[in-house]
Amino acid sequence: MPRRSQEGPARAVGAEAERVKRDALPIADRRKHQGRDAVPTQRRTKEAGTHQRVYRYRFYPSPEQVEQLIQTFGACRWVYNEGLALRSGAWERHRVSVGFAETCRALTGWKREWLREVSSTVLQQALRHLDGAFQRFFRKSARHPVRKRRGRSRDCAVYVRTGFRWVEDPERPGTGQVTLAKQSAPLDVRWSRPLPSGQVPVRLTVTRDRAGRFFLSVLVEERIEPLPPVFRPGGSAPKAVGIDLGLAALVTLDDGAMLGHPRLLKKYGEELARRQRDLHRKKPGSRNRGKARERIARLYARIGDVRRDLLDQFTTRLVRENQVLVVEDLPIANLMRPARGKGRRRKAKLNQSIKDAAWGELLRQLRYKCAWYGRTLVVVDRFFPSTRRCSACRTKGPRLDVSVREWACGECGAVHGRDRNAAVNLRDEGLCLYRLVAMALPPGRPVPSLIRASELPEVALVS
Repeated sequence: MPRRSQEGPARAVGAEAERVKRDALPIADRRKHQGRDAVPTQRRTKEAGTHQRVYRYRFYPSPEQVEQLIQTFGACRWVYNEGLALRSGAWERHRVSVGFAETCRALTGWKREWLREVSSTVLQQALRHLDGAFQRFFRKSARHPVRKRRGRSRDCAVYVRTGFRWVEDPERPGTGQVTLAKQSAPLDVRWSRPLPSGQVPVRLTVTRDRAGRFFLSVLVEERIEPLPPVFRPGGSAPKAVGIDLGLAALVTLDDGAMLGHPRLLKKYGEELARRQRDLHRKKPGSRNRGKARERIARLYARIGDVRRDLLDQFTTRLVRENQVLVVEDLPIANLMRPARGKGRRRKAKLNQSIKDAAWGELLRQLRYKCAWYGRTLVVVDRFFPSTRRCSACRTKGPRLDVSVREWACGECGAVHGRDRNAAVNLRDEGLCLYRLVAMALPPGRPVPSLIRASELPEVALVS
């Protein structure tokens, strides 16, 4: 009997589902493996003690390579959309679930003449990305997948080990020649830094941004040596730093050091507005309109490059100089809720400033760098009163308006800077959580690289 779904008609399973796939859907039988049971696909696991690391390089393709890569991007987008239509239509019309293996078998029937000029492994990776999108949707961590559109979706193609040839240069270890499938000449890659010597790339990702630049992302499995522990001067306690994120200053540390907010969108605001006005004067579909869009894309690419470089250098310095890094669990999505009603213009400006600050990217870099280099990132609960509590006597004061940058404690009379006081409180609270977790762990077991206050009971009771 077919199982009854919670909503809609019965779901087809077993022999009925196989019949529907064979007769009503363009999915071929498993002829090569008729006598075998279906085995779910397994992801490739990394070796023990290694980290998967991505090196990103810019490359300059020849005109023939540009034409072939553009065709590859279009084929990946078309296959993704066809797989989405197949899986969605099979469920809506027949109540049949279609997975990654079925879409790969259907790919054989989709072969067009122009699809044969693209590597089949790249097309299968597009279907794997679609399957990952559906898995996130089933876990309720993402929305339902949508169709990819030319000019709106990122141009991307993923090559696994069977889809490229790697020849390392013996004179310059870590560099070499990369030749993609369906191409005869190697890519002209600018090796800004070498790869780990002797390592064969696990996967290559070729992308093209809106500014027309081509990038090669190389995934390798690398053994990253942890940095030596950092202790406070004259003691055995780990050196900790409290990090307060804000908008007046992008980052304020507990010692008073600040990283200024670059405000790149404001810095280039006039130039962006001028180029946007120039774009709207162009005729839709004209070549000049395409040139104007490319100029805007190049400017946004420059802003993104400056922002990433600034955050990368700053987070690397923090990780090298400290053993424990403490931040607050900021609800960034809630802070950037849409502006509506009274004061919506002010709220829109605030949302733009938060987006320009890139708090999420800063926290992401801290997470993976702490995991790489043997550091610990402590995330304090978002309801911890870091701003209202006096760092001298620990008295909790009244709520403070955002415009108040300094305040005096009503108990001890100490005068505090708003951001530095919050950073000191975060550091002290983070150290308490760090010691609590360290004492609960068995002897010889290292402290985890990430400690969340919301998950502390489960972390502290691990045996």
